[in-house]
Amino acid sequence: MRETQIALCHAMLDSLFEGRITLCDAGVGIGKTHAYLVACLLWQIYRLAQLPRTVVISTSSVALQSAILKEYLPLLSHVLMQAGILDAPVRAIVRKGKERFVCEQRLAERFAQVLSKAHGSGRQEAALRALEKTCDLDEALGLSSFDRRHVCVPPFCQRDCSARNFCRYQKYLRDAQGADIMIQICNHNYLLADAAHRQQELRPLLKNYHVLVVDEAHKLPEAARQMYSRSVSQEDLRAFCRLLQRAHLSREAGRLAEVQAALSAVLVRDDRLEEEARAAFVLTPPRTRALEAAITCLRQLAARLAICFPGWEVKQLKDMADTLELFRNNDSRWVLYVQYDRQGAPTLCAVSREIPAQMERALWETGRPAILTSGTLVSGSSFARIRQMLGLERNIRTSFFEAQSPFNYKQNCLLYIPKDMPSPGNRRNVEALAQRIEELVKAAHGHALVLFTSYRLMGEVHALLRGRLPFPLLEAWRNGQQIIRLFKNLPNAVLFAAGPCWEGIDFPGDMVSLLVIARLPFPVPDPLSEAEKMYYPSLHDYIQAVVLPDMQRKLRQGFGRAIRTETDTCVVAILDQRAQEGQRYHTAVLEALPECRITSSMEHIAQFIRERKAPEYFC
Repeated sequence: MRETQIALCHAMLDSLFEGRITLCDAGVGIGKTHAYLVACLLWQIYRLAQLPRTVVISTSSVALQSAILKEYLPLLSHVLMQAGILDAPVRAIVRKGKERFVCEQRLAERFAQVLSKAHGSGRQEAALRALEKTCDLDEALGLSSFDRRHVCVPPFCQRDCSARNFCRYQKYLRDAQGADIMIQICNHNYLLADAAHRQQELRPLLKNYHVLVVDEAHKLPEAARQMYSRSVSQEDLRAFCRLLQRAHLSREAGRLAEVQAALSAVLVRDDRLEEEARAAFVLTPPRTRALEAAITCLRQLAARLAICFPGWEVKQLKDMADTLELFRNNDSRWVLYVQYDRQGAPTLCAVSREIPAQMERALWETGRPAILTSGTLVSGSSFARIRQMLGLERNIRTSFFEAQSPFNYKQNCLLYIPKDMPSPGNRRNVEALAQRIEELVKAAHGHALVLFTSYRLMGEVHALLRGRLPFPLLEAWRNGQQIIRLFKNLPNAVLFAAGPCWEGIDFPGDMVSLLVIARLPFPVPDPLSEAEKMYYPSLHDYIQAVVLPDMQRKLRQGFGRAIRTETDTCVVAILDQRAQEGQRYHTAVLEALPECRITSSMEHIAQFIRERKAPEYFC
């Protein structure tokens, strides 16, 4: 029995019946998914008869979508049917883009190509044959990204397609509109795309609905940034060159390749930028000339191909030309920057300066009740920052509910903040970090997760500690799921991680008994943050309104890796001088975290571990 979970469910149910938009900050262990599902099911039973019955649940992760469909809803259906509240199991469906489904015609063509090869791969044949049992590409194990691109449903389906009558994707679309579908589950991008369709009076992607639930709501602003942005990459241009070559339009392909190379040449990355960095776009005469040539080439190609190419491919050419014009005109309505990948290849990116207002028009002005929930909506003790990011600052229907975690952090968590760490800018900082991490890991007997704010710092500390620890030392770089699985299977390993490992990964039990945060996760300055800074009267105001709340939210996400169940015990170490008592951000750090005992003594850590861990922990 969790009283806070019941209170959370009541707050959500009240919100639905009163037509409000409620931001629900739910601490780790509350069980917010069950809370909002029960609220939605009860609302469906007792709603006004004229209202649409369907509920949309938007999340950011495929794993949560699958869990809702295959675990949460079957369990709740069983419980509520036993209690006589439901008459039949809840029917739900996951909605996602057509590129996630197989096209029958393209699958047949690709399969024929693979079989015709003299030295075909048996594994490739098996992966393609598995698609005969599922049309969902996310369920196709072993399918290469190349094959995936060649068998997925194209951007536009031809109405006279010979496979249309038995197409499984078309059947999926018909099933999704069925009267028995009570819950539609999608990701944030799909939700925003549906809203855009409705604004433009196009056919909606989602079945008509009245209630919206946004889980992992702290990620909705990032999805909106992707939705309300435009980009042109070198790969986009090269892909069209290949398309023209296959269509035997060699002259046109050669011309496009020339302008692509010229554009790439004037966008060479500054050597001072780190990997995958963003640089503000600066318009120069050479860039103006390269952009004009590319725009002219793309528009001429669009006119030339309009009579023989599919409409969506012609539109893609026009969209790229329109995007490049934003850069040629230095359009002030957009934040313009160049994104560089690890190989230095540039992508021109334009992000709207009005994202909160666009979200307000797309989602909140509809009048639908909505529940937005996450474990990190509050920054410090305020919803102000997330409310501003979501476009809810002026919305009078907005209300708030904060549900504290039921976990006993005072008893089960020890917060270590040393008093003698050098500042992050000190040249001795990396060596001091390595030494202190070594001491902490030995005191905790491994079982450690060390979170870094940059891969560069992670690599430098790892190089210093290689061979110095009596436990397996692992590094999780980008897409490091295999390393994370290995860490979970080793009894007392140490995992260095950055990026996505700050949230969304579960390490229950003794797996992570020491969590080290190497530096406070302040957002890295980039052209987007520089643009936002202009809206504040002073740097101090900007730091207080944006930088500190964003750091606190990220810190809470990292801290959440420590305690995952009622019985977990963990030491959390913050090795940033700015978090020390008396330093600038000490109070902000404590405001972001649950109330814990605090120490600066290494002996207290060893004692905490000895007292709370079973004998087998030390084996």
